[in-house]
Amino acid sequence: MNDRSDTNAVPPVALHFIDERVQADLAAGRYGGRVHTRFPPEPNGYLHIGHAKSICLNFGLAQRFGGLCNLRFDDTNPTTEEVEYVESIQRDVRWLGFEWGERLYYASDFFERIYGFAEELVRHGKAYVCDLGPDDMSRYRGSLTAPGTDSPYRARSVAENLDLLERMRRGEFPEGSRTLRAKIDMASPNMNLRDPVLYRILKAAHHRTGTAWSIYPTYDYAHPLCDALESITHSICTLEFENHRPLYDWVRDNCSVPARPEQIEFARLNVTYMVLSKRKLLRLVNERRVLGWDDPRMPTISGLRRRGYTAEALRTFCERIGVARFTSTVDIVQLENALRDDLNKRAPRAMAVLRPLEVLIENYPSDTVEELTARNNPEDPAAGERKVKFSKRLFIERDDFREDPPKDFYRLGPGREVRLRYAYYVKCTGFDKDPATGEVTRVHCTYDPATRGGDSPDGRKVKGTIHWVSAEHAQRAEVRLYDHLFGTEFPEEVGEGQDFMVNLNPKSLEVVRDAALEAMLIDAEPGSRWQFERHGYFCVDVVDSRPGAPVFNRAVSLKDSWAKLEKKQHAKGAERTR
Repeated sequence: MNDRSDTNAVPPVALHFIDERVQADLAAGRYGGRVHTRFPPEPNGYLHIGHAKSICLNFGLAQRFGGLCNLRFDDTNPTTEEVEYVESIQRDVRWLGFEWGERLYYASDFFERIYGFAEELVRHGKAYVCDLGPDDMSRYRGSLTAPGTDSPYRARSVAENLDLLERMRRGEFPEGSRTLRAKIDMASPNMNLRDPVLYRILKAAHHRTGTAWSIYPTYDYAHPLCDALESITHSICTLEFENHRPLYDWVRDNCSVPARPEQIEFARLNVTYMVLSKRKLLRLVNERRVLGWDDPRMPTISGLRRRGYTAEALRTFCERIGVARFTSTVDIVQLENALRDDLNKRAPRAMAVLRPLEVLIENYPSDTVEELTARNNPEDPAAGERKVKFSKRLFIERDDFREDPPKDFYRLGPGREVRLRYAYYVKCTGFDKDPATGEVTRVHCTYDPATRGGDSPDGRKVKGTIHWVSAEHAQRAEVRLYDHLFGTEFPEEVGEGQDFMVNLNPKSLEVVRDAALEAMLIDAEPGSRWQFERHGYFCVDVVDSRPGAPVFNRAVSLKDSWAKLEKKQHAKGAERTR
């Protein structure tokens, strides 16, 4: 495989400030005209949409500037990392459309060399073994307004530090009893430079190295070294690491590494109605508030994929929101619109009635079944047409009928005429009700045979068009209607003493177990995406579907003007009752 991107031309106009930075470096001849980035996830959870932005940024920079991008696992904490996460991360990056070729790395690939750099720092008097425990170390560290105090072990000799470091490696000391610290400046205004920890004792098996190591490097120490050892030029990370950059530079400049990568920070992604913290998402999984990392309500890439999102939609979303220096929150509508725009062009249409109400067409022949022509996708002429069966008994949506419809309700009601999609005009002549519950059980209509195909030869107009399925030919299936996992725009903003879990949306999932669908949908392939007309875009669930028994997940709803009108009317009604 050729590791080089097929596109070697520098774009004529910078897309964002990191592009500008890279262009300036290329113009100045830095790094020998190379651009080499990396995506460095820690394998301690599944990737979420914030990581998708980072993936698109790092791999996208390499593609635009004819460079390379590595995939590197920051596996420096064996207590939280699992092979399952490693596999899921690779699957997600590939699904998004990016490849790393032969450039798959792990921080653990460099453990021996990283340890060698630690010995080098000790020999040069720039690191020491410290016996302070976590509480004492925090106390000695000082505060934002007061300088720190030198550790009483800071003056140990080079020989003693080398001996203790080697014994730490051999596992002679218990966890938490000793650390290796950089000797920088305990009075620095940057807390990250107050003799930060480089190694800590962790007697835990590693998913790749087993029990070979009893000490593990910290992220702040390992990351710049791995970047340098991989010849990275531009080390892109999120804004919370901005204050860590001086430490990144210190490690890079005080170790005899073969390259001098540069750290550049950008604002992490925040999206309304979402929590984008792996730690908090892990809580949701462990406390069974969701059905796993790939629950379609989760903001994980695997959850979004299972829900019905496409890689193209996520890449479009990341491109549209851009790359910024300052933290902000993106409205989830932008994400949903990216999916609508994508699926509108590619998803075949189908009619599905989620809450069936029977319609009996009184003047339609009982022994007749017609095949009417429906378009598969009006946005794609090549998608062609299909045949849908029409008969005397139909199902329509229960919400498409009102006994006493309001003025702006353009669907079916007593004496009202509507168009059945692809079929005929029908007019309501009456309805039946359950005497015990008062619920409408059947609507009676007549149809106009002259309006076949949905047009009236006499020029008569109707305002409403509703979808339907033939009751005799409909297939039943389970449909899952997903909403936001959290019920508030900013779920992490909670009152004192409260937990973000209080903002979980109890109506984030509604399961419709007996929806009536067009017959063809019974054989829909897992992972295939459809537009249920007037309902939204749906995906056949890849986990729970079975041959002849598909389960449909709603990926995103359609924009529905009547739903907005109903919401306004309900709000006005509530206001009047106050």
